[in-house]
Amino acid sequence: MSPSNEPESRAALRNTRRVLVKAGTSVVTNDDGRPSLIRLGAICEQIAEIHRSGTQVIMVSSGATGMGKRLMRKHGRMAMSISEMTTGDASASSSRERSDSGEMLKNKFFSMVVNSNERPHTHHDAKKTYDSACAAAGQFEMMNLYNSLFSQMEVSAAQVLLTEGDFRSEVHLNNLRYSIERLLSVGIIPIINENDAVSANRGYTEGDLFSDNDSLAALCARSFACDLCILLTDVDGVFDRPPSEQGAKLLSFYDENRSVGIGEKSKHGRGGMGSKINAAQFAVSPGSQCRACVVLSGADLNAIRSVTSKHYDPSNGPKRTLFATPGSVLEQQALREIADVEKTSGHSVSEEARQMATASRDQARKLQSLSHSERKAILYAVADELEAEKDNLLAANKIDLENAEKDGTALQLVKRLKLTDEKLATLSAGIRQIADQPDPLGVVKAKRELADGLILSQITVPIGVLMIIFESRPDSMPQIAALALASGNGLLLKGGKEAARSNEAIHKVIGNAIEKGSGGKITRDIISLVTSRGQVADMLKLDDVVDLVIPRGSNALVSYIKANTRIPVLGHADGVCHVYVDKSAKDPAVVSKLVVDAKTDYPSACNAMETLLLHKDTLQSTAAGNIAVSVLMSLRAAGVKCLGGPKAMRAGLCDIPAEEMKFEYGDLRCMVEIVDSVDEAIDHIHKYGSGHTEAIVCAEEDEAGEEFLKKVDAACVVKNASTRFADGYRFGLGAGKYES
Repeated sequence: MSPSNEPESRAALRNTRRVLVKAGTSVVTNDDGRPSLIRLGAICEQIAEIHRSGTQVIMVSSGATGMGKRLMRKHGRMAMSISEMTTGDASASSSRERSDSGEMLKNKFFSMVVNSNERPHTHHDAKKTYDSACAAAGQFEMMNLYNSLFSQMEVSAAQVLLTEGDFRSEVHLNNLRYSIERLLSVGIIPIINENDAVSANRGYTEGDLFSDNDSLAALCARSFACDLCILLTDVDGVFDRPPSEQGAKLLSFYDENRSVGIGEKSKHGRGGMGSKINAAQFAVSPGSQCRACVVLSGADLNAIRSVTSKHYDPSNGPKRTLFATPGSVLEQQALREIADVEKTSGHSVSEEARQMATASRDQARKLQSLSHSERKAILYAVADELEAEKDNLLAANKIDLENAEKDGTALQLVKRLKLTDEKLATLSAGIRQIADQPDPLGVVKAKRELADGLILSQITVPIGVLMIIFESRPDSMPQIAALALASGNGLLLKGGKEAARSNEAIHKVIGNAIEKGSGGKITRDIISLVTSRGQVADMLKLDDVVDLVIPRGSNALVSYIKANTRIPVLGHADGVCHVYVDKSAKDPAVVSKLVVDAKTDYPSACNAMETLLLHKDTLQSTAAGNIAVSVLMSLRAAGVKCLGGPKAMRAGLCDIPAEEMKFEYGDLRCMVEIVDSVDEAIDHIHKYGSGHTEAIVCAEEDEAGEEFLKKVDAACVVKNASTRFADGYRFGLGAGKYES
């Protein structure tokens, strides 16, 4: 901490040479498009203060279009009134009076403004052109307002209107930089905005330099050598979830590894919190002189002052989110301060998880004492609630899918992330299957009389509290919850950030169902969802309150957990499944159908085929056809890319060699290799497989099938069936990954 008790990362911002302040539409205007004189007055007053203290200020202001729309509507009414008086159209006048300021008037005026015989428009183009006219009208009003406010503080301002072309042209950009420098050197504050009258508020693409005033502000901060960029918005900063949600936490420092929530954007602006995050990251990205960007609320009338004033005032509060150049001294200082705060406050993700695990254990002990019929009623309530809340669950999942697309999440993770009507129906049916199974608790497995009257019994009991860490699969949660409730266990869940909204929605539904189905005997605390964006490593230290860890996810996740906790771990790290086609297989069509299903039914599932082993004799043509060629043609027709092992490449079965003999592709790729016998196939599976699911395709009566079933060491070994059959739901056990 600095002597003033302000964090050093914040104190460093008070010695800024040049700052850019961006005021968003939600700050500059009210909901009706009228300028907010209170907020604008406070902004101008604060800018004047730091200007007089010797700091150079550049301003980027939104709001012109919103102000212009109000002005255009006003003059539109006047124009139509004059027109009606001239034509004497009494009926039109009567209609106008009845619909003044209403939708009819708005549509009529909109059509009058945009329709032209000289320049045809689509409705979409017309809307852009109308907004351009509004921006032109609003710019004049907005600058008049700024001029009036700044002149009272004896500060001068100049308007600078820009388009993307001004930044793309080196000549224009150099002239622009010279103009900005000259204005600043004589004490004039440049007020920058996009020239929407020229750019026409067109649709923007990823190739554009800026798409709204947030990205324009970031570009200006970089182009005009600003040290600090301040983005004023309608919330206190960046939150770990939409700020309207209960429990949302403000992030004092933005770490790109954190998951954040994006709420709704303002009515009039083009940006939103997502655009502000992207803009802030761009402003401070390596190569920029701008070392920091702060996102905070423009509704706070001391917002700018709280960041830039030469003197720290604790009453202004720390409500803001800081962005810093990655790898910079400022970033390192901010990260140290966050670690210190967590340490001194005694609160971290592990502490939150500890409290949740303790509460879960208490509820699990109560659950254990319930009868089987009572636990069955809870499971049925969960299944019913999933169906009843289907629309809300799919809506939450849609947000996760959209965020995953924006973030460039890997395709196989996106496929696992997606919920559908069919998935939810399958989940509900699976939970009812679990409910209908015999009671797993209190089953006497063995009894032994140790001495006269001394009997030792082995009876099934709950494990305790299970920690389940899973990635990108929100449909895992209902399955896990159902198994835990049926067996009397408590749960501590940590889902992947890519499924944050889906997980929270499902957790809420399950919690409601538990309390409803148990008649209040069991609370939702029995299943806890850790939503803090802390590290998994913190949770793995809870060996005194967690009895078993079950990781469900990538090889990297499972391997990391196994290596970094003293809690017992139950988990497999790979799903490298094989299908071996024996020489006794006779029908190419049947073999092809089975192999294609094993690969393509759900390529990202851990029971999907990753390696196809072909007996060398299947390459020979028979009266029924060539099995190897038929299978490979069917796979390729289904969109599968076949990569060859050494023997397959020599035989010319594949064009591209596989880089690894053991690899979980999780997509429409697989490796193909040739073996000389069933024993060689088994040896290959034991060397390169993961012990998940292995399959043989052979003649029903052939001895190779039984030999394969007997010798292969794997959790599931199947004969003449797809590896996708290895699923709890298909086995009638309720939980699984099966998709129809």
